[in-house]
Amino acid sequence: MSIPPIEVDEARAEAWRLATEMRRIIERLTLVRPPREELQRAADAAANFADRLDDFLTESGWSYDGYSEAALAGSPRAFFDRSPLIGRANPLAAPIELEIVGEGDDTHVEGHALFGAAYEGPPGNLHGGFVAAAFDEVLGLAQSISGRAGMTGTLTVRYRSPTPLYERLEFRAWVDRVDGRKIFTQGTCHAGERLTAEAEGIFIAVDMEKFANMMRERDTRETH
Repeated sequence: MSIPPIEVDEARAEAWRLATEMRRIIERLTLVRPPREELQRAADAAANFADRLDDFLTESGWSYDGYSEAALAGSPRAFFDRSPLIGRANPLAAPIELEIVGEGDDTHVEGHALFGAAYEGPPGNLHGGFVAAAFDEVLGLAQSISGRAGMTGTLTVRYRSPTPLYERLEFRAWVDRVDGRKIFTQGTCHAGERLTAEAEGIFIAVDMEKFANMMRERDTRETH
């Protein structure tokens, strides 16, 4: 099972392409200092585009359906384009590519990502906060293997060695056990053969009606 699905319509493909180009801009802006004139032209173009996007906002400001976090979906086939960590249509995301592999008791999550300069913490390495955020999403998808939708209760990250930028990072996560409403998960992150971090997460299964209430509350908020 791959995320997102293989079937892609033209509008979705263009959303992915736009997000990819925006990621390039974000990356370059962390590395170079363009002349004022270039920045001014780019800022004007961005402002004009943002104004056009305002025309597509609904009264509530939210014009999409579905979830943006793997842990909330309760299904590995959910729609994650908007995720700030794995969403191909979200320029904030690296993104992390994830899939569920294996069968039976061997079912687990595997994934990979490459983070650039926009995510730097220690020189040349990924900011620890993004390491933790990545694990939250990776473990969140792993807990969906249990067939439940849950929210993060606790997340414990152990940083074993620096997590490099511009290198492919390999994630692996699985469900350790389920105890009542608690879903226990574990995961690792490697750069090549080197373990950079490992994590344990406890997710709390929540009734889907609570998620529905959260979405209704979201849809009633004003957009500024």
